[in-house]
Amino acid sequence: MDTQQVSAPSRAPSAGVVHINIRLTDGYTVISNRLSQHRGLSLLAIGLGTYIQSLPDGWRIGVKALAARFPESEVRIAAALRELEQHGFLRRTRERVGGGRLATRTESYNHPEAAVRGRGRGRPAAPVVPAAARAVPVAAAGPAGGPAPEPVREPEPARVPESVRVAVLESEPVRAPLPEPEPEPVPVPVPAPALVPAPAPGPRLVPTPTAPRKLRVPLPAPQRPTEGLYAAAAGLLAGLHRTAPLFLLSEEDVRGLVPGVAAWLERGARPDAVRAAITDDPPVPLRHPAKLLRHRLATLIPPPPPAAVPVVPLQNCDHCDRAFRSSVPGRCRGCRDARACADAPCPTGA
Repeated sequence: MDTQQVSAPSRAPSAGVVHINIRLTDGYTVISNRLSQHRGLSLLAIGLGTYIQSLPDGWRIGVKALAARFPESEVRIAAALRELEQHGFLRRTRERVGGGRLATRTESYNHPEAAVRGRGRGRPAAPVVPAAARAVPVAAAGPAGGPAPEPVREPEPARVPESVRVAVLESEPVRAPLPEPEPEPVPVPVPAPALVPAPAPGPRLVPTPTAPRKLRVPLPAPQRPTEGLYAAAAGLLAGLHRTAPLFLLSEEDVRGLVPGVAAWLERGARPDAVRAAITDDPPVPLRHPAKLLRHRLATLIPPPPPAAVPVVPLQNCDHCDRAFRSSVPGRCRGCRDARACADAPCPTGA
């Protein structure tokens, strides 16, 4: 008895897309690769053409209807429709309907070349094919491999082109196939977006070119600079990016801003207070971090601390040994007054 033939599953490619196909029985549309892989169409036009070919007959596909269905604007949708029309996947003509009105008749083609050949041989345009007469494809073989069975098709009338068209009448559905006129192409006007009345602009306060400009505030500097003060200021500036990533300064910027930070530290400001004052709430986007730091260091510097009142030291009196405050040693006030009274002449003359 022979060994049964075992078919190994096909090896998946090492790179690129891998298709996991499931057999579809409803909710699908046959789309030609002429549209889905067209090299001259944009991605928006390919997606819009795929959506149009999946719609039933009589469905509205005007610019406003498509803009209400998708997030793209009316201008982009109108441009995509013009792309489909330029490459033959869409045809729009203006026709007269009852009541003296004009309507747009839109036809979607899945095989533009076959439709052009059919019109060139003088055959009438292909009738609108209902959804029930379309081919019912069988899903391709899954990852296990094996050839896909042939799709089951309904019998087609003789010499019908391969194009499947969706006739859409914007004002009312088409009830009977109409002969295709050959009018001159009419440009489709692009609908302008709805304009919202803007409030009346107020007067713009723009200085004249000859107006005097505000003088730039100079960068402060410490009154008594020391090497330790400048080292602390440089370390603070170099570490700003750890807490504020937007303020990554170059070496030249740090060297130019060190005197301003040193002036803040000399006036008693703590390093965390300096860091918060010059980096909090930056503008968005921040284009020049060093210029912003220079401006804030110059305009937000705290006032200098009040001058300390000098303390007069204590001295011991040379005569009575009592303590008194004086900048020089000597006698206290009581001893000085008593000595002055003893040296003075007696007022009675005795």
